[in-house]
Amino acid sequence: MAVAPPKSDAGRRVIALDRTTIAALREHKARQEAERDAAAGKWTETGYVFATLAGRPVGPDRLTRLFYKLVTASGLPPVTLHGLRHGAATLALAAGTDLKVVQDQLGHSTIALTADTYTSVLPETASTAAERTAALLFPARHAPAACGRRRGRRASRASAPPRARRRRRSRNAG
Repeated sequence: MAVAPPKSDAGRRVIALDRTTIAALREHKARQEAERDAAAGKWTETGYVFATLAGRPVGPDRLTRLFYKLVTASGLPPVTLHGLRHGAATLALAAGTDLKVVQDQLGHSTIALTADTYTSVLPETASTAAERTAALLFPARHAPAACGRRRGRRASRASAPPRARRRRRSRNAG
């Protein structure tokens, strides 16, 4: 199998990993070292993280078939390897990761490409964005209650718009 260079300079990059992924990769490395010892002289050192039992790169078609079997066995909804990339970008954005950081993670040349291609907005994200925007516009209505207590009637009436206060007064007067 021929190995080609990345499509662009962005294809060669350092990526940040969380502690859980680092632990899983260390466990994988230990298993791979055992495989190398078992293969003895048949092992080809390629430096690949994921390799065959002889150390050679896993072919793309084989990798896709193995992935499909794992997804099917898991009982999860079907997903492609590219779908994982899209899902990871969407989840990173839902977690509040800056779009520029996601662009760097994906290796995109422009932030517009990232925004146009990978930002499927999750309903929770859209709702959170709406609440945060409203909190900027109406801070008194969205401020957390002091010391965990609910606000008194007076504070909530005072924070109502003038038109609502006038309606209340006219209802209470009649």
